[in-house]
Amino acid sequence: MPQTLPDFSTSVKLKYVKLGYQYLVNHILTLTLIPIMSALALHLLNLGPDQILETLESLQLDIVHILFTSFLIIFVSTVYFMSKPRSIYLVDYACYKPPITCRVPFASFMEHSRLILKDNPKSVDFQMRILERSGLGEETCLPPAIHYIPPNPSMEDARGEARIVIFSAIDSLMAKTNLKPKDIDILIVNCSLFSPTPSLSAMVVNKYKLRSNIKSFNLSGMGCSAGLISIDLARDLLQVRPNSNALVVSTEIITPNYYKGKERAMLVPNCLFRMGGAAILLSNKRREKSRAKYKLVHVVRTHKGGDDKAYKCVYEEEDPQGEVGINLSKDLMVIAGESLKSNITTIGPLVLPASEQLLFLFTLIGRKIFNPKWKPYIPDFKMAFEHFCIHAGGRAVIDELQKNLQLSAEHVEASRMTLHRFGNTSSSSLWYELSYIEAKGRMKKGDRIWQIAFGSGFKCNSAVWKCNRTIKTPTDGPWIDCIHRYPVHIPDVVKL
Repeated sequence: MPQTLPDFSTSVKLKYVKLGYQYLVNHILTLTLIPIMSALALHLLNLGPDQILETLESLQLDIVHILFTSFLIIFVSTVYFMSKPRSIYLVDYACYKPPITCRVPFASFMEHSRLILKDNPKSVDFQMRILERSGLGEETCLPPAIHYIPPNPSMEDARGEARIVIFSAIDSLMAKTNLKPKDIDILIVNCSLFSPTPSLSAMVVNKYKLRSNIKSFNLSGMGCSAGLISIDLARDLLQVRPNSNALVVSTEIITPNYYKGKERAMLVPNCLFRMGGAAILLSNKRREKSRAKYKLVHVVRTHKGGDDKAYKCVYEEEDPQGEVGINLSKDLMVIAGESLKSNITTIGPLVLPASEQLLFLFTLIGRKIFNPKWKPYIPDFKMAFEHFCIHAGGRAVIDELQKNLQLSAEHVEASRMTLHRFGNTSSSSLWYELSYIEAKGRMKKGDRIWQIAFGSGFKCNSAVWKCNRTIKTPTDGPWIDCIHRYPVHIPDVVKL
């Protein structure tokens, strides 16, 4: 009986074919130059000394040509290195860990809701359904003023929360880096909803007696993506201020923003937002390269505020009873998806290998010319990054990005576990996620990290970092006492 050929569609693993294609395209220049250089070297080896001298003499080079060529090379090199952007390093960072006295288990949260909204049981039931599906755990924290029944936060309570969160994070960072107040050249504080006078940045200057010539900035009203906006601002300032350090503080003060009304769209933030904050030290000093954890590679910002729906999808306003809160639109996830598409369209060419860009281009041309029904090719961002820090804004946000970017459960593990342990800490959530990856001992030298955040306005911002050295498992930080328990299984619905 004649032998039949094997079914190559099943016998050949297509993933290895794709890997071969990716290697060929991404290293095409190297693979082309190696044989050319080898042939040239062999040819020179076959020539004798006299033949090599004759070849050089035939070029008819004189001292003027040699000096002019040397000068041109030096001039071009000088212009290149002077115009090259300064490298920005993330020396270290610290996250605030709330005390256990601020913990809000599900039972406590729902008991408070029933007492505060005793005349509106439907709103209580709605909050219960949100909490059951939120992805939050039993150890998230709210500031002391919110623990009262009913909450009656004051300006002093809000300042008290700001002091404990911001100062604790900065103190921890200074202890880790041996940073002195006089070493800080730039200060940036971002807090979206609490903007007192004097500002939070002025509060930091006063507490640590920072220099009188410090460049300080206070960003407010920019939502959960403000942390990366602060990083972008710090990068721009460090480009024009040589030999400088920048301290960035990202937080959200919960105390004055707890909604006490009954509108469903405005009750959702009560169920998701929790205490948190982070302090980050950036530097452009060359001597910091050896101890810095990461190097900043790219920051890409996308703003959809020109569209009315996008502008109002996260909107602070009064309800019919005059209670102020944050109204979350039903179109929020759709708008977030559109913002993400715009952002990855910009960041893709900066980070994706040539193989992925060519596949995307060929598919796009094929759909335009041959068949519009062809399935669009989704670039494999796993080829560009080893780690993903997706803003822990809620379970739906993480689910949507995991689906759209075709990420594995491990890729979104840091985001899900941060949401479970700390809740939505707004702009600082990205740093709790990065701390989780480090606490798991997964961060190696050369690893690339993609931070993605969404914020009111509506904005989608990205930052790309490259690990500067293999990170040892930390002996401190927000995960130190619980990392051994993670990851945990998070059911779709937690029955309360």
